Amino acid sequence: MRDVIACPTQRLAAMAERSPDDPAIIEVRDSGTSTWTWSDLERQSGRVAALLARLGVGCGQVVAYQLANRAEFVAITLGALRCGAVCCPLMPIFRERELEDLLRRAGARVVFIAEEHRGRYPPQELACLEARLPALEAAVVVPTGHRETPLPHSARVHWSWWHCALEALPPAARPAAASAPDPKGLAQLLFTSGTSGEPKGVLHRRDALVRAVAMHIDHLKLDARDRIYVPSPLAHQTGFLYGMWLALALGVAQILQETWSAARGLEALARGGGTFVQAATPFLADLVQAVDEGAEPPESLRLFVATGAAVPRALARRATETLRSAVCGAFGTTEGCLAALGSPSDPAEKAWGTDGRALRSVRLRIRDETGRVLGPGEEGHFETHSPTMFEGYLDHPDWTAAAYTADGWYRTGDLGLIDAAGYLHVTGRVKDVINRGGEKIPVAEIEQLLHQHGAVKEIAIVAMPDPRLGERACAFVVPRAGATLDFPSMQRFLDERRVAKPYWPERLEVLE
Repeated sequence: MRDVIACPTQRLAAMAERSPDDPAIIEVRDSGTSTWTWSDLERQSGRVAALLARLGVGCGQVVAYQLANRAEFVAITLGALRCGAVCCPLMPIFRERELEDLLRRAGARVVFIAEEHRGRYPPQELACLEARLPALEAAVVVPTGHRETPLPHSARVHWSWWHCALEALPPAARPAAASAPDPKGLAQLLFTSGTSGEPKGVLHRRDALVRAVAMHIDHLKLDARDRIYVPSPLAHQTGFLYGMWLALALGVAQILQETWSAARGLEALARGGGTFVQAATPFLADLVQAVDEGAEPPESLRLFVATGAAVPRALARRATETLRSAVCGAFGTTEGCLAALGSPSDPAEKAWGTDGRALRSVRLRIRDETGRVLGPGEEGHFETHSPTMFEGYLDHPDWTAAAYTADGWYRTGDLGLIDAAGYLHVTGRVKDVINRGGEKIPVAEIEQLLHQHGAVKEIAIVAMPDPRLGERACAFVVPRAGATLDFPSMQRFLDERRVAKPYWPERLEVLE
């Protein structure tokens, strides 16, 4: 492993000085492709850092942002890191119900939010929550090119457009170079539904994230010749760490795709010369289908690491032929980053037919219900021991303590086995959480919510297999006497309560 893998802010400063006009970000949108150079990214992230400082954001304070895969997301991350703040990206799918809960718990004083997202207007949604978010002081709206809607008016929260907020800063307020915040300081707060169904705030230190990316680079032998394609949401750890942060650490261009479509993805890979991608299984399935239907395979792609949901082995095998690229399985968590990973140098059936082998400095084990460590090929509870573990769950030391065994190993919540050659095979979940293409559906939470429907007497939400997403949610309902429930009314009920659409059951079975 390299002795030193630079923090993204340090790498940015070096790249802006050494190769200012080289591409740092290649954005692929419906409206076309645009490029930010290293000097562009250094300038914009410096302005973000200055803005945050002017708003009173300092070391250890949370900066929240709800954006799709855009260059501004990268600039905000780097700006927050430059002033020692904690990055708190939020999924664009979140609506008022999720947003209120997560922003309140994060205590964010500043929020960056998109002007529009898939027909919704997040500033209007956020404005409705102001009274219930006492910590919120400023909201910066990033134009998305659809329409410039009037900003909300507020006596307490300062609203501004992205370009106005950054351009209004005096030149003296714009830092010329990146500072060097404490490497052991907190750098990231990511909310995950985890295995309990209730969102958990996962806190990571800067040095743990730097180490995780260094281990990844070493395992896969990535270098300055690569270009990183990022279709995964940047607000997920896969996109954030193994897309954006990875590209910054390598000092190479990252190709961002704002709205997913396989056809646009193949175009992005071709235009940007993408060589590496790490993403959930549905992205791989869609790219394979597009090529099977006649699209040209990506010429430059050499490695696809499939994460987030179980990779159907038949799909992985076909992908190596269709995309003319190596495909590797992997296992990771938001809490511990990647623990196991395949390699292009592995035998093919091991590279894509398993969840990989332990990364350097990571240990894996399987234990039974009594705590006995099991041997090769025996299925049991899968646990890890890694130098990239999180600092803990936000405001929940009890959850943090419960996540570890008495001897300090992390409980993944998965069942699995390790074969004689040391390769991991994840076989299932200990608890009932549906994994919809890498997005964990908080089953218990949605069941509790639907229990409030006047027509519902009993409900159970279970996984149903899906060839593309791995799993989808099906709701089995026993209605109350004399009541009826149909699929549209269930959807309306969840919509009225502002539940993120990927969490909705996609099938309803009514039972007597």
